[in-house]
Amino acid sequence: MATKKTSRKKTSKKAKSSTRTSKSTAGPRSKKTTSKRSDKSDRPKRVSGLDLAAKVLASAKEPLNTKTIAERVIAAGWVTKGATPHATLYAAIIREIDLRGSESRFRKTDRGLFTHA
Repeated sequence: MATKKTSRKKTSKKAKSSTRTSKSTAGPRSKKTTSKRSDKSDRPKRVSGLDLAAKVLASAKEPLNTKTIAERVIAAGWVTKGATPHATLYAAIIREIDLRGSESRFRKTDRGLFTHA
């Protein structure tokens, strides 16, 4: 059985460079369109999960674990699409404690338990 040979056309370097279009000469698509969205200042600002967690812990009289914090934060209006919001909150709280240190809004009292600073 014979194999079919395909031939490629060889082009010179000049031919290749002339077929490319310059980015600076983009056509009518480069024109910016105005959006009909309302201004960002008109929309209400969403409250972050950490801000709500700080409020929940401030009103709590005892240290809470992240599952309890997540339940109360979701009840307070936090919208999340994740399957494990308690893990998201735990990671965010730990990250804030590490970054801010003594200025953090949270204190870790025991394994998995947090209070408001």
